[in-house]
Parts: sequence; C-alpha cells; structure tokens
Amino acid sequence: MFQPLYVAATGLSATEDMVLNITNDLANAKTIAYKKIRSEMEDLFYIHKEFKDILNDAMSAEEPTPVNVEYGTGVRIAATNHDFSQGTLETTSRPLDLAIEGDGFFRVKMADGTTYAYTRAGNFHADDQGNIVDPNGHILDTELTLPEGTTSLVIQQDGTVYYAINNETTYSELGQISLVRFPNKYGLKNIGQNLYQATDSSGEEIIGTAGEESFGKIRQYALEQSNVNVITSMMDLVIAQKVFDTITKAVQSYETMLGNLTAMKQA
Repeated sequence: MFQPLYVAATGLSATEDMVLNITNDLANAKTIAYKKIRSEMEDLFYIHKEFKDILNDAMSAEEPTPVNVEYGTGVRIAATNHDFSQGTLETTSRPLDLAIEGDGFFRVKMADGTTYAYTRAGNFHADDQGNIVDPNGHILDTELTLPEGTTSLVIQQDGTVYYAINNETTYSELGQISLVRFPNKYGLKNIGQNLYQATDSSGEEIIGTAGEESFGKIRQYALEQSNVNVITSMMDLVIAQKVFDTITKAVQSYETMLGNLTAMKQA
C-alpha cells in the first residue's frame, strides 16, 4: 500500500539533488573556469509480481490467468559529471592571467607539497618568493621562480616563459609551463577551490607540451570564463521545481485517499 509513497520519496530526493546542483551552477556563473554539473538520472530496479485478471476471466467463465506485472520502484541520480566544454576566453591586462584554449589542465602543488591537484583557472600571481601561485596559494608546478626585479613577462602558446628585469628590452628564457590531461577527465574528483584530483576513473595524469598531442594552447592575458549558461540553467531550475511540486501534490492526493479509506473502514 505504501509503495507509491516510496516511489514519490525517491523522486523528491533526486529532484532536490538536481535543484541543488543547478543553484550551485548559478552561484558560480562568474567563477573563473568553473565547469557546470550535469545530473544524470536513471530508474531503479523493477519488481515483478503475479497479477490475476479476475474480472476478465470471470466474464469468460474461466480460471484467472496469471499475468506478470512490473512495478517501478522510483528514480535516482546515477551520476553528477562536470561538463568540461570550453568556456569563453576574456582578455585581461595581467601577464599571469593564463587560459587554456582546448584540452588540458594546469597542475598545482597541494599544501603538503607532495600531492597535486588540477585546475582550468589560470588567474595566477607571483608570491613574495617569486613562485607562480593560484588565488589560494597553491604553487603552479613548473619549478619556475621569477627573478627579483622582473618587470615584464612573455608566455608563448607552448608555455615557454620569457622575462625581462628592470624594464630592459632584452628577454631571457625562464622555462616552460606544462599541461596535464587524463584518459577520462570526467572521472576527476572536484575538491573545491576550482581544483580537481585524479581518481581510478580518471586514470593517471599525462604531462605534455601545450599545443602538442591534443594538449590545448596557453593564452596569456586571458582567462577562461564559466561555461554556465544562466538562461538555460534558470529554465532547468524552473522545470525541476515544477517536477518537485507535482510529486508533492501526488503525495498529498495519495494521503487523502488513504484517509478516505480509513474513514470508510471505520464507518
């Protein structure tokens, strides 16, 4: 008797998760290189029960014939994958604003100095020691340190870094920024702060040179914007809320039916 309530509960839970993901996307619509979440739903296992069509067989004066009937048990969120499609590139005036045009990630060192995380957000700056760091202080894993007095930087599309000191016009090569990609980037784990970690699903990192072997190119004086489409996300949010309201009304109707049945039995 309570199977419809269980099915409705799964629908409410799945829809609530979808609404939370959409609102998180909208909240990060202006976050540099943020990747929107794609919620994928699937139906739960079906229950097979034997049902006898007594009415039909009574009219034909025959014994009821067993019929297999499938009952659904609800729905769930099967996966919440990040959509790594390219965001638009916005030109800036800061030399350490870097965008990846194409596939690939920047690799940064975590606080323990032994593990790594990966990001598409290239809003870097130099710390007091000349290290290139992200807004949260994670060092870009390039083993490059800007010399004291650096006044100008040129970073080519392949990641090669040139610098000039004290406003000189002569540039020297400092090193090269590498990019990282994965066999399955959709298996990366989001750990917050625009960072991802490798998992068994993503496979091991592949380090390479920007512009080669399917690695994207590095664009200096540019930042990749979020790939969230606010209008589309708002429409998805309205639809999800409508579904939630519909399921809620169905639950209320079922409760009313149960109440009426209870009253009839007591009469």
